[in-house]
Amino acid sequence: MDQPVSSNSGSGSGSVPQVPICSASQSEMLSPLYMEAYCQSLEQPESFWGDLAEQLIDWDQPWEKVLDNSNSPFTKWYVGGKLNACYNAIDRHVLADKGSKVALIHDSPTTNTVRHVTYNELYDKVSRLAGGLRRLGVQKGDRVVIYMPLIPEAIIAMLATARLGAVHSVVFGGFAASELCTRIEHAEPKVIIAANCGVEPHKIIYYLDILHEAVAMSRWKPAKNIIYRRANILMSDLDETWDIAWENALDTVPVDCVPVEANDPLYILYTSGTTDKPKGIQRPIGGHLVTLMYTMNTIYGLQQDDVWWNASDLGWVVGHSYICYGPLLYGATSVMYEGKPDRTPDPGQYFRIIDQHKVSAVFSVPTAFRVIRRVDPDVTYGRKYSLKSLRAIFIAGEHCDLETMKWMRKTFKVPVLNQWWQTETGSAITATCVGFAQNLQTPPFTTGLPYCGYDIYVLDKNGHEAKPNELGRIVVKLPLPPGNMATLYRSDELFRKTYFQRFPGYYDTMDAGYKDENGYIYVTARDDDVINVAGHRISTSSLEDAILRHPDVADAAVFGVPEPTKGQIPLCLYVTKANVSKPAAKMSVELINIIREVIGPIAAFKLAAQVQSLPRTRSGKKTGTTTTTSCQFGSVLTSAPLFLLLPQKKTGKTLRKAMADLAANKHITIPATVEDATVFVDVKRALRELGYAMAAPDPELRQTVR
Repeated sequence: MDQPVSSNSGSGSGSVPQVPICSASQSEMLSPLYMEAYCQSLEQPESFWGDLAEQLIDWDQPWEKVLDNSNSPFTKWYVGGKLNACYNAIDRHVLADKGSKVALIHDSPTTNTVRHVTYNELYDKVSRLAGGLRRLGVQKGDRVVIYMPLIPEAIIAMLATARLGAVHSVVFGGFAASELCTRIEHAEPKVIIAANCGVEPHKIIYYLDILHEAVAMSRWKPAKNIIYRRANILMSDLDETWDIAWENALDTVPVDCVPVEANDPLYILYTSGTTDKPKGIQRPIGGHLVTLMYTMNTIYGLQQDDVWWNASDLGWVVGHSYICYGPLLYGATSVMYEGKPDRTPDPGQYFRIIDQHKVSAVFSVPTAFRVIRRVDPDVTYGRKYSLKSLRAIFIAGEHCDLETMKWMRKTFKVPVLNQWWQTETGSAITATCVGFAQNLQTPPFTTGLPYCGYDIYVLDKNGHEAKPNELGRIVVKLPLPPGNMATLYRSDELFRKTYFQRFPGYYDTMDAGYKDENGYIYVTARDDDVINVAGHRISTSSLEDAILRHPDVADAAVFGVPEPTKGQIPLCLYVTKANVSKPAAKMSVELINIIREVIGPIAAFKLAAQVQSLPRTRSGKKTGTTTTTSCQFGSVLTSAPLFLLLPQKKTGKTLRKAMADLAANKHITIPATVEDATVFVDVKRALRELGYAMAAPDPELRQTVR
């Protein structure tokens, strides 16, 4: 097995190789169940993944070869095997007499409705919509774009597409016409399926108008648009030239599933910030289904009769994996929540859902819990609900500060487990696995141990293996396990160049981080999350964690700004808790003192200003892609406390880079996924009070529907 270049074998820092997880010394410390599975997945990948595929998934035709890595990095799994994703998610449960079981619970406080959808109902609607799609000419390999809010019909559309062996591409419902148009032109869908509207607190989003505008400006025209009208919210007039009503698209006769080869694409999912050059992650069917099915129990500890809730959106990869396919493959019940953590109508909604639907496990982002804690720190709204059904909370997508983590554990009284994954991987790269009986009392800020099939290394700037606790670039030795992206849609060369050129033989995650002595992974990401203060590399989240210790602070963002002597210094914008009347000047002094006490003068922290709100993206959306991130390298301060090494956000829910660029007088374009673009007015005011953004042009808002 090839290894990364050791620092002892050439120029470098003289670091020693890290202890492999599969060593004898490690096996005594880690879960035996985990060790057995993980080590076999690396040492005997074909037997490991082959046995799982036979046990977990129904195949129409057996594979000829488990693993074909002859054309790396275009790795293929289960070559020659044929199957259908919709059959595995729906049909096989119905055939096993489980059709009366509830598959989806759509809980929508925005429309004051709760809807239960059984596997039988899914089978009926999916198979008949597939018939309608076939009548419109959709067949194996064709693309179908889906532009819908978080409603069961969106999942029905995904599964109906998969039933025909076609390829779906779900576009987040918050995107404006220009972004939707770009994806339509790149995917060239035979049909588009959309809802007429979405609904948010005090607002209706007119999806149909946006769709019509996007199609009008697009060079590619679909054959038809299938429109689901939410009659309890809005009845829209359809364009008879392009549009077909949902109810008229359903055939009277169900359509059977079309078997497809395991390496054919299940879906295309476009990464954000790709309007000029779309990057569509292409997911292979076979490996993805095997991995998702396996993770439902091994990572999340789910049992067949459990209720699972992933509080995300279908437009993001976690929604694809763990609102739609994962729980349905497993035959579980999946909650779809159409609402906010705090405003639909109060901050007790997460607690209500857990109680009302007897949720066993929750998957969300730390931001959601920070929002709840900010507006209801004493859980006044939530304490009236029972949390007895809840066993664990899983978080991903961004760094969770220590104070929020403590509050979550104290409030929900269950393990809160962090994990790390990417759109490209489709599921967790590192995690703490409930089903493997791993220790749920993990070290602070870790994203867990490597999951099965991920042989993870941390490399320094010279490509040498970093020491334990030394910051570097995280890479994964090839071949990647099943379920990872197969390529970028219509862009094989960009796929190769982006992810595999810099470190041949390895997948470049483009995330920074480090590994401790016990093999736990700590992820940092984006060069704007690690700032260089007079040669000292400091994690901005370490500063944020310290700031959030202040009893009056509800939220905070720290980012680097230019400084003539030190190069960069940290600047903090913070939001106070409700009813705090302390003068901003006094608050700033107290925050500066906290940083000096917790981290020391090395941070050179002296800039802090209060804002009404921080700019964030919606629904777990990332603000950029790892493909455009350039992580810095080098040793962290060996004498620094641990919190200088804290993991950072994958790409951040708070728009730190935009605020940093604004402070540096750069022109910024606010992404279409921003929660509230108007907060930048107050952000610019606060930056100017501190002497920054004095010559900054006003931010440009990318066309948005909000």
